[in-house]
Amino acid sequence: MTAPAPIAAPSASCTVALADEAATAALAARLAPTLGPGMVVWLVGGLGAGKTTLVRGLLRALGHTGAVRSPTFTLLEPYNLPRFPVYHFDFYRFSSPDEWRDAGFDEYFRGDGACLVEWPELAGPALPAPDLRIALDFAAQAGADGERGGERIARLEAHGDAGQRCVSAAAAAS
Repeated sequence: MTAPAPIAAPSASCTVALADEAATAALAARLAPTLGPGMVVWLVGGLGAGKTTLVRGLLRALGHTGAVRSPTFTLLEPYNLPRFPVYHFDFYRFSSPDEWRDAGFDEYFRGDGACLVEWPELAGPALPAPDLRIALDFAAQAGADGERGGERIARLEAHGDAGQRCVSAAAAAS
């Protein structure tokens, strides 16, 4: 696997405990007003960590009322929202870091919409650096039965002014 290009150290960060899906939606609602055209958000975390759940919350908070599908098989789900378009990418199935560019996805970045990217590490070093990087993980280790609890941790890292607005909004309500 090719790692993405190194990104600058975050200018600000915060950690938010997410007790359940409602808490994830609440975080998304705080972040949604800070998103805008041209922004890139990386969503990092293992399978089941809550990346698509967070995207669903962002889309709802931005006014989307229809279904929100994971783009695991389609690679891209576009949403034409009233304020600006949102492009939800999932690069989990990539086997080469050139696939995202070969698919023509590079034209979506830094354009008229915001790009939300799951599994950015699989796109390689040419993927544009994020304005905001959100790392999601389970809050506790698996129990004796192998099941994990529902609580997650979200660590938000700002990379520039746009990301700073997002981190400030998340930290204000934490």
